[in-house]
Formats: sequence, structure tokens, C-alpha cells
Amino acid sequence: MSDKNTSPSAPSGGFLPRPATARIQSVLYGNGYDSVERALWSLGRSAELAIEGGHLSRVEVAYGDSSPTPCLSDEQLGQLRALYPDVLTIEYDFFGGNLGSARGHNRLAANAKTDFLVIQNPDVVAAPRLLETLLATFQSDSTGMAEAKQLPIEHPKDYDPSTGETSWAATACAMIPRSLFERIGGFDADTFFLYCDDVDFSWQVRLAGYKVIFQPAAVIFHDKRLSNSGAWQPSDAEQYYSAEAALMLAHKWSRPDIVGAILKDFAAHGNAFTAKAMATFEQRRDEGKLPAPVDPDHRVGQFINGFYAKHRFAIMTQGSDL
Repeated sequence: MSDKNTSPSAPSGGFLPRPATARIQSVLYGNGYDSVERALWSLGRSAELAIEGGHLSRVEVAYGDSSPTPCLSDEQLGQLRALYPDVLTIEYDFFGGNLGSARGHNRLAANAKTDFLVIQNPDVVAAPRLLETLLATFQSDSTGMAEAKQLPIEHPKDYDPSTGETSWAATACAMIPRSLFERIGGFDADTFFLYCDDVDFSWQVRLAGYKVIFQPAAVIFHDKRLSNSGAWQPSDAEQYYSAEAALMLAHKWSRPDIVGAILKDFAAHGNAFTAKAMATFEQRRDEGKLPAPVDPDHRVGQFINGFYAKHRFAIMTQGSDL
């Protein structure tokens, strides 16, 4: 195992120094102070244990704020920095505009010098051993991305129970070697504003020859709730951006048949959100602004029953056909 990060063209030497350094980054949009503080309390304890165990030597937390006005005041930032002053350093970047998830994380990562990046929702609560458990996944030279398990609603996508290998990693909480993130070019912010940026990035990791690993022993609490009937309740933004991203992802990953099927379905059974997504896609297509297709042999991209992986169980969707 190499004692420093490498950026090979195929798995070789591994990404895991000991101890490593990590940068945990989150993009804010209208988040309340209490939820950010609660998340930071848990991250601080996880970082503290990882440092005490010799797994990490330094942990940074970087917040990027896409809100119309700052979520955090100078006083509140001071309070957050006082929670774990000997364990965490905290950066805050008010973007002055809504950059979306992909572009926001790219901007934050541009300043990173750590061995690993942890892309994480700002309001998730981390289990105490989260960071060291994710890091352990990179003892294998073939691992390029590691995802934590979400509670109380686990993501339904399938994974190999022996190896953890899966189609893609949700960036509610996922760890990536910084050198690999930079080599891939970060998230495709020109194509994906809010959704499917993590699917596309995961597939780029796999296209580069690495594995995406789901690690169920690394746990976060992600406050997602179902309706009384057990259905998912998407917001207006989720309905629109997920529809737009579905078209963009199918086009980028060389599936014109899927694009055609989605457009046909949206035309026949869609709503105002899918109509807007169709119009955006068709305008970009007419203007020559769609991304260049990749993976023409379909070695990586998976489109299974309307999802991007085989699912182990179903969650109904309320208020949308997606």
C-alpha cells in the first residue's frame, strides 16, 4: 500500500495514507442554524474518534451557501467553531447566488488540499464511527468512492452484500479521494444542477476503473419522511430537476432509446414540471448544448425500470410520475 495519494489510470497503489486528512463539505440553501449545529456536533465526535484512533490527522468542514441571504451570521459561525476547536476547522463561503449542488461542491473542492473529500448534506447526523468506517473501505486499491447508509429510510438501490459494490453512490454522504475527484473533473455542473450529479460522477468513477462501494456499517441519520400511506413526497424542485436530470443522464450515457421513452411518457402522462423539463432539454438539444455522450458500449451506465440501479425494495412516489 502506498504511503501517499496517487492518481493512477487504473487501480494501483491505493488512496489511503495513514493517518489521512479529510474535508467534509456541504452546500447550504435556507438551512436553519439548529440543524447545522446538530450535524456539526455529530461530525465533530466522529472526527475526534478518527483522530484518536490514528485514522485521521486533520479534518476540515467547508460550507458553501447558495441561499439568497446568508444562513449563518458571523456570531453563529463563531459558535460553530467553538464546538470542536481542537478537532475541526470550519470555512464558510457565501456564494451570492444559487450554484446548485454540483457547481457548489466543485467550488468548495477547488480549495481542498486534503487526501479525501466527504460530500454530505448539511443536516445529516453522523454516527460516531462514520469517518473511520468510510476510510477503511479504501484499504482496497480498487475503491474509488464509498457511500454511507441512510437512516431511517435506506436507499433502495441494490448492492453486493459481500463486497458492497453498487451502481452509484448517493452524496447525502459519500467519501472520495481528492486526487480522483480532480482527475475526473469534479461534478458535471454544466449538465446537472441539483439531481443525478452523484449518479453521473459515480459512473465516471467506475468508467475510470474503480469501484463504488456501499458501506452499511457507516451510518448517517437523514431526515426524510414518507406520507401516511408510505409514499415519497417530492417537492416542486425535486419533481422538476429530477425530470430534467433523467433526460440529461440518459443522453450523456448514450441511451437515445431511453431519452425517447422518457419524452414519450412525459408527453402522455406528465405534469407542469415534466413539461418544463422537456422544453429545457429540447432547447439545449436544438442549441447544441447537450453533453457529449460517453460509455457507448453501455459498460457502466444502468437504466433499470426507470432507476439507475436494480432496486431491492420499492418506495411509492406521491404527486409525481417519476
